[in-house]
Amino acid sequence: MSRKKKKKPPKGKKNGKIPIGGLQRRLKEIFIANPGESYSYRQLIKLLRLRDMKSKDALKDMLFGMEAKDQIRRKSDGRFVSLVETEAYEGTVDHVNARFAYIVCDEVEEDIWVRTEDLNFAIDKDRVEVQVIRPASDGFRAEGKVLRIISRHKTDFVGRIEISEKYSFVVPDNRNLHFDVFVYPEKILKAKHNDKVIVTIKKWHDRGNKSPLGEVIQVLGAAGENETEIHSIMAEFGLPFEFPDKVEQAANKFSDQIDPEELKYRRDFREITTFTVDPIDAKDFDDALSIQEIGKGKYEIGVHIADVSHYVEPKTILDIEALERATSVYLVDRTIPMLPEKLSNGLCSLRPDEEKLVFSAIFEMDSKAKVTKKSFGRSIIKSNRRFTYEEAQERIEKKEGDFAGELEVLNSLAKQLKDKRFKDGAVNFETVEVRFQLDEQGKPLAVVPKERKDAHKMIEEFMLLANREVATFIYKRKEGKQPEGSSTFVYRTHDDPDPEKLESFSQFAAKFGHKLTVTGAVSKSLNKLMNDIEGRPEQNVLESLAIRSMAKARYTTDPRGHFGLAFEHYTHFTSPIRRYPDVMVHRLLWEYLGGNKSPDRESYEKKCVHSSEREKRAAEAERASIKYKQVEFMTSMLGEEFQGIVSGVTEWGVFVEIIQTKCEGMVRLADMDDDHYEFDEKQFRVIGKRHGRIISLGDEVKVQVVKTDIDRRTIDLLLVESKP
Repeated sequence: MSRKKKKKPPKGKKNGKIPIGGLQRRLKEIFIANPGESYSYRQLIKLLRLRDMKSKDALKDMLFGMEAKDQIRRKSDGRFVSLVETEAYEGTVDHVNARFAYIVCDEVEEDIWVRTEDLNFAIDKDRVEVQVIRPASDGFRAEGKVLRIISRHKTDFVGRIEISEKYSFVVPDNRNLHFDVFVYPEKILKAKHNDKVIVTIKKWHDRGNKSPLGEVIQVLGAAGENETEIHSIMAEFGLPFEFPDKVEQAANKFSDQIDPEELKYRRDFREITTFTVDPIDAKDFDDALSIQEIGKGKYEIGVHIADVSHYVEPKTILDIEALERATSVYLVDRTIPMLPEKLSNGLCSLRPDEEKLVFSAIFEMDSKAKVTKKSFGRSIIKSNRRFTYEEAQERIEKKEGDFAGELEVLNSLAKQLKDKRFKDGAVNFETVEVRFQLDEQGKPLAVVPKERKDAHKMIEEFMLLANREVATFIYKRKEGKQPEGSSTFVYRTHDDPDPEKLESFSQFAAKFGHKLTVTGAVSKSLNKLMNDIEGRPEQNVLESLAIRSMAKARYTTDPRGHFGLAFEHYTHFTSPIRRYPDVMVHRLLWEYLGGNKSPDRESYEKKCVHSSEREKRAAEAERASIKYKQVEFMTSMLGEEFQGIVSGVTEWGVFVEIIQTKCEGMVRLADMDDDHYEFDEKQFRVIGKRHGRIISLGDEVKVQVVKTDIDRRTIDLLLVESKP
């Protein structure tokens, strides 16, 4: 969950203890923090740790004064109880560490800071009612206390089970959970000591008991094994292990033969040169390009997309399952598909030499990549060739081999489309991604950076073109007297960056000698910065921070633009095998091509929100699987030293990305025993209190790998030396 800009925890708080301050302030805090509780004079003396008569007399005067102002009242037994009503809000827990959490509330601009002991056993992403027990003041955020849990985000957790003779505990993998789950021996199924399991909470904490009561509902296998760990990640993020039988049966009912009736309303591209270009390990091919010369220097380019909506009709069991999943998920060693294999790898996959039903965006273009005519509709194709990116790149570079001429033309057009995009203000974000070379057991042998060459960019440009033109076509469509943009549609939007975040990023980039303009031509300035840092040590850090300063792209029926691509209107039309929003786009486009009226917007907006949430879940699961493989890979390198770049700085440690392996670990401040280091949040750095040593984001460092934890997916590093 994204969080607004942090401020410091409430003034005077340190290690969760009530500070020694003004007596009156401390007295008020006791009553505000414990509404409904009553206290005797002697109890208050003890709570406030008063020892001298002067303080005790002052306390008596304060109590009488608060009673006179109707802030407290005295009960018949002489005890005092608060009459002050403090504000309460509904919010979502954003758990930060074992000591405190933040509650994100729509009604409050700043998040509310809550000590762990005041969370009332709420955990990350729970919906809660929180009471403000100390208002924000002097630059410090408000402090709160959770009154009740409105709803639990989840009750099933993945963890490693520790079994003893009389009881067992499950230690959760999730780093946001700071408790173990108690399980009775008869409730562990057939789990063995150190197995990974899924445990469900049956009874949450009682006051004074730190461990909730649970029972094991599934045994995943021995901790550390590849299948076990990947299944643990899938369970952690609630990803499905398989399709229900009824869904598989529904997919298997489709015939492999195309009904001749389908050809009556489809354009026939079977005799036109058509091919796919995909990664070497791809199994589903949902997009193909066709090309034919229609005059001197004029071409008809077809962007053909698998016609998933032909098979997956609204409200069918296949549609319900696809919507629930909303996206395919790509873990390091497997794909969790949105559609059953019969569709994703069979009927809908645009395999070579097979007739396939598609939805097409057709563009007539001149040699300068100017679109002179466009059309959309359902078609049929027969791909001539399946290229891997490497094979297509070889033909582009050597200008020889089958379809080399066609690829050369497409590449030339794509480069001109890209140049125009950047001229119009698109932002050039190309972060370095990695892939793993795995053995047959899934063990990582090497971490290899993914390389993007012309073949990748060529396909990307034509997909962007189709997505943009479909969105623009629908936006400009008019229905009766309705204005442009009134037709219900699924857009992919990306808001302008937050000025405050951009300013912070600009100030940080300046530390490396780079200038970023935060007003006016922001995208042009960002592109210059991205070009300037290419190949420099600070590249990954600045690219990562730049992306974090941007808004998140999302699905919505609101026809806003896309800042990153510099498109007025944009959608996702090109990947319906793996994205549900693309299926919705195909359906709506077909309805509008048929002259039908716009459907209800609200139901589509709900599906957009759901799809955006599922997209976020998929990204988190994919990152977790990559992190697991990185930790597993670095386990064989314990004791070795590496050069790295400081990639993050927090109050409890410094994150370092190892240059050689692109793996990230942490140097804990507690392990930096040459000084006492303090966190400078504004400057992204830590400072040694005695010697003034500074370690900042982007610094070059040498680190030693000292510990790896596959359960928590963490790498512990030791700082050997640093270079600003």
